[in-house]
Amino acid sequence: MRVPQGRAYDEVSVADEFDYVLTITEAHLVTAAGLFGDFNPLHVDETFASQSRFGGRILHGPFTSAFVAAPVGIYFSGTAIAYLEHSCRFLAPVKPGDTLRASWEITDMTDKPKFRGGVISLSCLCTNQQDIEVASASGKIMVAAREAAKSA
Repeated sequence: MRVPQGRAYDEVSVADEFDYVLTITEAHLVTAAGLFGDFNPLHVDETFASQSRFGGRILHGPFTSAFVAAPVGIYFSGTAIAYLEHSCRFLAPVKPGDTLRASWEITDMTDKPKFRGGVISLSCLCTNQQDIEVASASGKIMVAAREAAKSA
């Protein structure tokens, strides 16, 4: 498998942006229930969920959080040293058929010469196809500079 070359610490700046888009399917709900062991009827029982405030089944919060975090790993593929922090707030339900866009922005950078790179702080807003905010997140990732990534 070919891993795309991600951005290095010395190749990004505060205010840089990147995003990722995914349409949530039935398979995502079923997979999440099995992975997390969370078979709450809001996730797996359409009859029950249709009577809830959500009007139908919704995606598990941890799956939404994982989707939101995924573009960070892709953007810094091959240069990431460690994803240090991740915090996610859920603002609206995510349902099968929703197309999500996780839009990230670099908000701060702290040099870490000892690690030949630095820590990048990020913020994210995740919206659906109707431009409704479904989640917000923040994170910190330690990333190598390009020369350090080449020698790793």
